[in-house]
Amino acid sequence: MIDLSGKTALITGCSSGIGSETARVFVKQGAAVVIVARRREKLEELADELRGAGGEVLVVAGDVTAPDFPDEVVAQAVQTFGRVDILVNNAGIGDRSMATVRTTDELWDQVVAVNETAQFRFCRAVLKVMTQQGSGSIVNLSSIGGVYSIAGAAYSAAKAAVIGLTKNIGVQYAGTGIRCNAVCPGPTDTPMLAPGQEMDMEMLEIAGRHSDMTCGMSEPVDMANAIAFFASDEARYINGQILVIDKGSCI
Repeated sequence: MIDLSGKTALITGCSSGIGSETARVFVKQGAAVVIVARRREKLEELADELRGAGGEVLVVAGDVTAPDFPDEVVAQAVQTFGRVDILVNNAGIGDRSMATVRTTDELWDQVVAVNETAQFRFCRAVLKVMTQQGSGSIVNLSSIGGVYSIAGAAYSAAKAAVIGLTKNIGVQYAGTGIRCNAVCPGPTDTPMLAPGQEMDMEMLEIAGRHSDMTCGMSEPVDMANAIAFFASDEARYINGQILVIDKGSCI
């Protein structure tokens, strides 16, 4: 049984999907949670649910791409709970599987800002606190797109950068009590993959040649359980590693 009792976890992208499910799993395992997303109403709904389950919750609504926002969130977390033991960098957006030649500058900048730069800034902000504590666990959300490049150009590039950042932090803080690992989800039943989006069907067909999507989608709780393991002391010797969770579709 994973035990997160006494720990404070900061989780971004908590309005739905993997983020909200991770908050539920963390509270069940005893952690206090700082839940972050743009949509305050969704966060408040989740907070009511988590408090009803006995959880301690701090809601912080805002734009993860705002340069000063990560430092503000970490400061509020420390003011409320005294420490930050876990960061889950989950906030992310898709790029509709756009091929390189159909990726606009605007789409590229949006995807990189949310999926890469925001993760870097949250890591930078929380590492200042974790260094003072002498302990901490960061779990970044990459993707099979970052490992196998079977997504759009912007998404694949940004999620590959997350893997590089994860390993770099792992190298920097090896042996200090601070760890950084990444979970790489395959297709997961979240709003990001909801029907109705205008996808680049040509790129999807190309990507399909390199994966077996008949394996079906995973559920957010499958990712949340892996994130909880990486975050916990049960994984205390695991650092700078990535874990692909895709039902074997990309083996």
